[in-house]
Amino acid sequence: MAALYIGLMSGTSLDGVDAVLVDLGGPPLQVLGHCSAPFPDTLKAELLALNTPSDNELHRAALAANALVRVYAGQVLALLTQCQLRPIDIRAIGAHGQTVRHRPQEFDGTGYTLQLNQPALLAELCGIDVVADFRSRDVAAGGQGAPLVPPFHQAFFAKPRQTTAVLNIGGISNVSVLGAEPENILGFDCGPGNALMDAWCQQHTGQAYDAEGRWAATGQVDAALLTDLQADAYFSKLPPKSTGRDFFNSTWLAHKLMAHPQVLPVDVQATLTALTAWACADSVRKSSPTCQTLIVCGGGALNLELMRRLQLGLPSCVVESSVQHGLPPLQVEATAFAWLAQQAIERKTGSLKSVTGARGARILGAIYPA
Repeated sequence: MAALYIGLMSGTSLDGVDAVLVDLGGPPLQVLGHCSAPFPDTLKAELLALNTPSDNELHRAALAANALVRVYAGQVLALLTQCQLRPIDIRAIGAHGQTVRHRPQEFDGTGYTLQLNQPALLAELCGIDVVADFRSRDVAAGGQGAPLVPPFHQAFFAKPRQTTAVLNIGGISNVSVLGAEPENILGFDCGPGNALMDAWCQQHTGQAYDAEGRWAATGQVDAALLTDLQADAYFSKLPPKSTGRDFFNSTWLAHKLMAHPQVLPVDVQATLTALTAWACADSVRKSSPTCQTLIVCGGGALNLELMRRLQLGLPSCVVESSVQHGLPPLQVEATAFAWLAQQAIERKTGSLKSVTGARGARILGAIYPA
């Protein structure tokens, strides 16, 4: 029996929104439609600015959330048109929102995570139930609130009698180590993904990202700079752990570059690519030394130079794009939030203590009826 859900994902790369229509009535699940849209330049700039303290944040964040949801609603309408469906045909939309701050367990012991979103407006615009606010219940239970996707990775990508890891490279990178039993799953944020590379590329070439890693491939990795970047305490911290663009950002990089003013821009790009590859490969080596297959998704899977460096860093592991395992890289995260929406609707837990460090598994998400 069909169970149609829409998943929406706009990640820390800030490259726009991916939307998928998924039939979760299986197994196996079926992606029936996919569409995407870039953010308008003004919205992208505002979302980026709201990652750091600034003036009049509450007012600006509220308006940015409204604008974000209008982009979301446009993609929902596009999916319905593409698949010739009506709002009543869709059980729910899973809308993660846009993370602008992520500080779990800090300040008062609980901390917080903040995703800009306006799910009530989305339900109003689309006429479909919306599930949102997936992270905060896990944070309230003492967890990191991230990453949320390892249970979905286990459901879709796990292979019997084989150690498999799934690496999502968005603005921030996260890894899932899949075991034979769900309680054995590990997952955590490795560190920066595309965020630093994209910001540097935009600053020095005017391009939003380094397509296929071609610019980085023409540069040389600066060993001294790479060593200083790798020395950040986050990389040696044991999981469960999570991070965000509010930490790994242009200010963080500028501070590190102060000691290396001689490094050419193209060599900085090569070094940032090497940093992301190292952080990801090191995370896989430490958490899953017997890993046989690394499945890569997210925008980073399209960066050929990054994929090359990942394979060099994991010579005994097969590094492959998720498209070779049944789901294109830009559809994985959105599909995960469709799956998490179904978990919430059916009152099933969507988190794992072994991943986030919370006191136990929790039902994630708040439901906004149409």
